Amino acid sequence: MKEIKITDFGNLEIGNVQDIQAGTGCTVLIFKKGAAAGLDVRRGGPASEESELLKPMAAASEIHAILLSGGSAFGLEASAGVREYLEEKNVGFDVGVTKVPLVCQSCLFDLMVGDGEIRPDKKMGYQACKNAEEPGNYKDGNYGAGIGATVGKVNGLEYCMKSGIGSFAIQNGELKIGAIVAVNAFGDIYDYKTGRKVAGLLDKDRKSFLNAEEEMLNKTKIMRNKFVGNTTIGVVLTNAKFEKTKLCKIAGMARDGYARAIRPVHTSVDGDSVYAVSLGEIQADIDLVGALGANVMAEAILRAEKNAKSAYGHPAIKEL
Repeated sequence: MKEIKITDFGNLEIGNVQDIQAGTGCTVLIFKKGAAAGLDVRRGGPASEESELLKPMAAASEIHAILLSGGSAFGLEASAGVREYLEEKNVGFDVGVTKVPLVCQSCLFDLMVGDGEIRPDKKMGYQACKNAEEPGNYKDGNYGAGIGATVGKVNGLEYCMKSGIGSFAIQNGELKIGAIVAVNAFGDIYDYKTGRKVAGLLDKDRKSFLNAEEEMLNKTKIMRNKFVGNTTIGVVLTNAKFEKTKLCKIAGMARDGYARAIRPVHTSVDGDSVYAVSLGEIQADIDLVGALGANVMAEAILRAEKNAKSAYGHPAIKEL
């Protein structure tokens, strides 16, 4: 088994765009030939578009792009730019008079980082697609949907840490599996290999850690207004051939990568979502792909933290 680049898949282009001053951005994954996809969503506050397309009973057998963005529900406007770009490229579901691009989107909450009045819009979604044409545009860290991401918000934004977007991919023989994830969790981040906390809730000195779950136990009252900027959104990619019913199962298994790296996870104020996408014709066991999907997702979360840089007054791992 060897590590490969997240871009080392056929029928895939990935583009980042970010407004650094506003602290928000987009990451688009484009499948110009179409790709089967599934989705698993857990807990309280997802902001999403076209999720119904990925349910097993829906007629669509494939989609053409997935957009991860900031902006909460306001950021859903950005998918219009992705559709415009794909229509220009003659990519989409043929309805006779045109081709309708099928674009799924999930947003994280970053309105309290940077300028909350500036959100991903149609122009930004379009630019993310243009950037996907440029080799090397995608990077981990403070880019794309991860530009305004933070983690460890049990005691509010004052004691949280900077996060970002991360990726990791592997190949075993012909089989390829990868993950890309924008980490904007309410909880803390742990190294799944050692069990050691690497990012999250800070103590009052903002240099040492508190344990988020223990801090919650110590609170004597119900916590109010926990919507201070949450939701982790990610995509698992494989060149194995699956239809969307099985991809929904793979997405559910890959979501275990969240549980390995984030504590607490899937809270009432997170809208944690995982897409799974089939990008090839390789024959592979569904349970193997799901299990490896959880592994690469956990590593992608860790790399989002390791590649993040301090910004907007929130320290990152590198600076602690």
